[in-house]
Amino acid sequence: MSDLNTQVCSAVDGLTREFDIIANNLANLNTAGYKKQCNTFSKLLTAQESQIGLGTDGEVQLDSAYDFSQGNFIETGGTLDFALYGSGFFVVETTQGPLYTRNGSFQLNQNNQIVDSSGRIVSGESGPITIPSDITLSQLTVSSDGTISANGNTIGKFKLVDFKDQKNTLTAAGLNCYSASSNTQAQEATNTIVKQGYQEGSNVQMVEELVDMITVSRLYEANMKFLEVGSENSKNLINVAMG
Repeated sequence: MSDLNTQVCSAVDGLTREFDIIANNLANLNTAGYKKQCNTFSKLLTAQESQIGLGTDGEVQLDSAYDFSQGNFIETGGTLDFALYGSGFFVVETTQGPLYTRNGSFQLNQNNQIVDSSGRIVSGESGPITIPSDITLSQLTVSSDGTISANGNTIGKFKLVDFKDQKNTLTAAGLNCYSASSNTQAQEATNTIVKQGYQEGSNVQMVEELVDMITVSRLYEANMKFLEVGSENSKNLINVAMG
């Protein structure tokens, strides 16, 4: 296979992966706290007029990163629905270590502990947050700093953390959560406001994603057509050579 064919195949592979990312963004259009994944490959391909961004090993350099910009607030009225305004994350405890999320749609488990939708404990500053059995959900109030109270008494406070370099520090861990490398130190979120009775909507912009999907599809079709023409030309040359 010629170098040009190798580059085109690499481009097709990169465009396929970018299409999958766009499709995942659209699938999470209504997922609370979801942060879209951004890509540069198709834009680079278009800007350079098919001068594909290749590394020295011939592999496509598909640059992608999560966009942690603020999503719109959606009022739900739910006592255990929370949105974060500003940079920061809730902490979810797992057997593999802490995970970080912007999805503040919580509930209580059988032990009256605040957990996420998967039943994992949401961290408080002093450990799990347990709601006393004689307190009803309607009595709970949460202040802007994450302090949980009922009838004037403090029950606990959400542990809210942040990272200096979110894009290069956090990795998707599934279920709308992120993990941080072991050598990364989470810091206290100091400028984060908690809003009770709200959810933060996805920051995916449907029109932008659809435009990107059309661009990727067209580039994919153009590159596939090039490969098909090249393959047909090769067959014709072989036929001529064999008489």
